[in-house]
Amino acid sequence: MKQKQRFERNFLMVSTGISILLLPFAIFKRSFKDWMIVFLVGCAGNTIIDRYFVSKGYLKYKVRPLSSKFSIHLPFDTIHYPLALLYFNQWTLNSKPFGILVKLLVLIVPQLIIEIIAEKRTDLITWKRGWKWYHSFLGMALKFLVCRAIIAGIRVLNTKKVSI
Repeated sequence: MKQKQRFERNFLMVSTGISILLLPFAIFKRSFKDWMIVFLVGCAGNTIIDRYFVSKGYLKYKVRPLSSKFSIHLPFDTIHYPLALLYFNQWTLNSKPFGILVKLLVLIVPQLIIEIIAEKRTDLITWKRGWKWYHSFLGMALKFLVCRAIIAGIRVLNTKKVSI
């Protein structure tokens, strides 16, 4: 295995391991059901959206776990992204709209920088058919805000005081 591929695989394993270690701290808090909903919505939504863009040829992941079974990037779609989404929802729980937008930028700009570097210098992701950094930025921002709106709606519908 080439040095570059070894680095890419090690990077994926270490970042996924760190995310898995952080996951219990994010989920096992008060309002467990809300955080499980956020995590599962993040997993399902990102997997569906990613599968669509991969099938249409906008994104390609050359280095990914279980590449013979899945065309998507499992660690990002089922661990990294949902974990970031979970922390975003917890961090913005009592925020006003301006605070939500500032915190959104604080979370997605570093992810975007990592994605840009990964696209330019590794085989972890390849942008095709006109895909640019701003497509990733807008996609992440929209997904974060939609999920935040879903959780806000659930909280409004929930009449029990325990859900805070």
